[in-house]
Amino acid sequence: MTDNAAWTKELGPAHAPRFGLSGKLLLLTVLFVMLAEVLIYVPSIANFRLNWLNDRLAAAHTAALVLDAAPSGMVPEPLARQILESIGAKAVAMKMGTQRRLLAVSEMPSSIHHDVDMRNMSSITATYEAIESLFFCKDSDIIRAVGPAPMGGDFLEIVLEEGPLRQAMFKFSGNVLLISLVISGITAMLVFFALHYMLVRPMRRITANMTAFRADPENPGRIIVASSRRDEIGTAESELATMQRDLASMLHQKNRLAALGLAVSKINHDLRNLLASAQLFSDQFSSSPDPKVQRFAPKLMRALERAIAFCQSTLSYGAAQEAPPDRKTVTLDPLIEEVHEALGLKLEVPIRWIVAVERGMTVEADHDQLFRILLNLTRNAVQALEGRASRDPARDQIRITGRREGAVAVIEVSDTGPGISDKARAHLFEAFQGSTRPGGSGLGLAIAAELVRAHGGDIRLVDGTIGATFSITIPDRAVELDARRGERARA
Repeated sequence: MTDNAAWTKELGPAHAPRFGLSGKLLLLTVLFVMLAEVLIYVPSIANFRLNWLNDRLAAAHTAALVLDAAPSGMVPEPLARQILESIGAKAVAMKMGTQRRLLAVSEMPSSIHHDVDMRNMSSITATYEAIESLFFCKDSDIIRAVGPAPMGGDFLEIVLEEGPLRQAMFKFSGNVLLISLVISGITAMLVFFALHYMLVRPMRRITANMTAFRADPENPGRIIVASSRRDEIGTAESELATMQRDLASMLHQKNRLAALGLAVSKINHDLRNLLASAQLFSDQFSSSPDPKVQRFAPKLMRALERAIAFCQSTLSYGAAQEAPPDRKTVTLDPLIEEVHEALGLKLEVPIRWIVAVERGMTVEADHDQLFRILLNLTRNAVQALEGRASRDPARDQIRITGRREGAVAVIEVSDTGPGISDKARAHLFEAFQGSTRPGGSGLGLAIAAELVRAHGGDIRLVDGTIGATFSITIPDRAVELDARRGERARA
């Protein structure tokens, strides 16, 4: 089962949501607009009640002027009743000094249910009384409203029923509700279309792309094309495109490694058989009395043994199966000479081989692994020099230097080639990424770096040199053990 099939089986088929982001956005917009209208309605109804009572008090002011201007303060009862009906009151009274004067009365109620003093009404009190009047009072309740009086009086008061006030408040509430619904609908649609265009559509595009990319992550056509937006949506698209490109590259690399592993396993099987046959032939050469054969036969045997060992460990690369280094004291000069012979640089090859190593320098390392490290680096140097468009025999050279810095061995391998490009520097020690020449795999540097780090050392590219210079540092085993003890103590 492929990875994509496993993902599909685990996550199940993708279904479109029954109530998607657009529907939720519309519902929330209407809800929030209505909530805002409610918050506006509460002070509005309180203000409406105050204005309604102030209008009645203003009408009572006019009536008080008429009543006060009557001869001897007496007004005919039909006229007084007509005046009271015009302002919707049952009685009008005014206090002047210590005297309280009843200007007109049509029907004196037996009791007063609510007192409203308009002279010092706070907003909180007005809101509370408006809600009480609207929901908890009866139409038959009697209100006594008190306001400032004209003509120098202390105050003017009117007595009226709650019913007309409540009816006016209900009518006002109905009008506010109707207007609120219209405003909410218009606002909700405007906000919905704006947010749908700015957020919902880009999110749908991103989610659709993610679903399509999951179905075929190795298809470059499934990578999202980032828009020119400079907000968070644009940033999300750009980062998603980068992540998808990286993931596609990783999957491509994984498939390439899998195919390479299969090919190497096949080649490895046949190559080991061929090398074993060559080893049998070399055994026969060793019995030859020819001095040249006697001289080169042991080296040929060692080369074949080393090649067979390399074939044996080829598949271990990348699977954390590289054998741990068997560290011993290795004299560096003879090892470098073995590397020179393995490269096959004869006198007719126009590449100078320069060795500048401290006399008798030793390294605590695995002999074969250190040989592989130097062989990979020097072979890369040879290939870099041979691949130059213009050869200069007087300039082409490979230099190996070695010195001790206390308990650390420092080895440098340099060449006078064209150097390493910036693209290769970004992935220098990564397999199939850090190749410095066309068609290269980058495995040589990756293997060298892995072996150096297995010794507790470090490898790096030295900047500011002609060509390429790699510096290798390998601490003695005692230093490495002390460092590991310190790491365990800190952990």
